[in-house]
Amino acid sequence: MKTIQEINEKIKNGEVVVLTAEEMIEFVKEKGVKEAAKKVDVVTTGTFGPMCSSGMYLNLGHTKPRIKIGGGRCYLNAVACYTGFAAVDIMLGATSLPDNDPRNRNYPGEFSYGGGHVIQQFVLGENIELYAEAYGTDCYPKKELKTYINIKKVNEAVLFNFRNCYQNYNVAVNLSDKTIYTYMGMLKPKLGNANYCSAGQLSPLLKDPYYKTIGIGTKIFLGGGIGYISWWGTQHNPEVPRTDLGIPKFPSGTLAVIGDLKQMSPEFLVGVSIVGYGVSLVVGIGVPIPVLNEEIARWCAVSDEEIFAPVVDYSKDYPEVTGKPPLGFVSYKELRSGEITIDNKKVPTGALSSYKKARQISKILKDWIKKGKFFLTEPVENLPSVGSGIKYKFLE
Repeated sequence: MKTIQEINEKIKNGEVVVLTAEEMIEFVKEKGVKEAAKKVDVVTTGTFGPMCSSGMYLNLGHTKPRIKIGGGRCYLNAVACYTGFAAVDIMLGATSLPDNDPRNRNYPGEFSYGGGHVIQQFVLGENIELYAEAYGTDCYPKKELKTYINIKKVNEAVLFNFRNCYQNYNVAVNLSDKTIYTYMGMLKPKLGNANYCSAGQLSPLLKDPYYKTIGIGTKIFLGGGIGYISWWGTQHNPEVPRTDLGIPKFPSGTLAVIGDLKQMSPEFLVGVSIVGYGVSLVVGIGVPIPVLNEEIARWCAVSDEEIFAPVVDYSKDYPEVTGKPPLGFVSYKELRSGEITIDNKKVPTGALSSYKKARQISKILKDWIKKGKFFLTEPVENLPSVGSGIKYKFLE
C-alpha cells in the first residue's frame, strides 16, 4: 500500500516512477502486477474528443455607465450566450449557434460556426466581437453595448464542462436504408460504417473503473493547463453491467471539470463542426492515477483487447443505456484495427476521438509530474460508484 502523500514526496524529491497507461500495460506484461504495484507510483491517462457539454463563463468587467447584461441578450461573434446571472457574468456553451443563421438547419454537407469555435478563438487570444442588449435600471442605466474583448481584457475566463470523459461509449452504426447525420458523425446505410469515440486503454475512467482514486478535487490536465474535477458529470451512470475486471460494458461514469481558461491552449481546445448535427468542442483531458495497491495496478494495465463497447443502431435503438444491445459488443482492439465484423459483415470503423492526441496528453502529464511541476491531490469526496443508487433517467 502507498499513499498519495508518499507519492508527492517522491515527486518533490525527483524519485517518482511515472508511466503512461500504454507503458503500464507493457510493464505488467513483462514484470507482473505485484512488481508494478511496488515499482510504479503514477500512471497517466489521456483523452481528446468532442465533448458537447462544455462551455466557458466570463466576467467581463463593468462599463461606464454600468450595464446589466444579466436578463438581457448577449452575443460573442454573433453566437448567443446565456445571461441569466448578474450584471456582467455570461456563459457560452460549446454547441451554441448564431441566431437566424441558415447553418442552424445543418443540411448535410454544410458546416456550422458556433460556441466551440468562439472558445478556441478566445483561447488563441483573438479579439471577439461582443454585442449586448439590456433593459436598463436605475443602477445599470446603459442599454446597449458593442465592443471587442479578448482573454487578457476580461476579469475571469473559466472553462466549465459539466459532462466530459465518458467511461466507455457506444459504437454507432446505421441499419436503415438512408444515411443519417448524428453527433457520432455521418452513418452510412446498411452497416456502411461504424463510429466510436473513446481513447480506450488510455481513457481516464477506464483505468479506475470504480473511482477509487478519481474524485471531487482531483487535479487534472485540462485543455493544456491545470484543472480539477468539480463534481460527477451529468448522466453519471455507474450502475451498468461490467466485465469481470469491473470495466463498464455501456456508457457509465462521467466527470464535471473546471479550470482557468487563461492557462489553456487552443491545441487542446478545438472547435469543430459535425455535419448534420451542429458544433462542439474537442477537449483534451489527462488524469493521473496513483498506483496505491495491486488492484489499481491491474486496472491501470487493462488493454484495448479487454475493453468492450456496445454496438448500437442509431437509426432506431438510440438511446441505449443498459441491457444487451441488438448488435453485441466489440473490443477497442478490434475498433482500432479499422474494421469490425457485425452479422458476418466486415464494417470499416472511424474514431471521432484522437488516440494520437490522447497519447500526447498522457506523455505531457507524465513529464509535468517527473519534473515536479504537477503534484497529486486527495479527492475531497469519492464519485458515486456501484451501489450508490445513482442511475440515468429518461425524460417521460
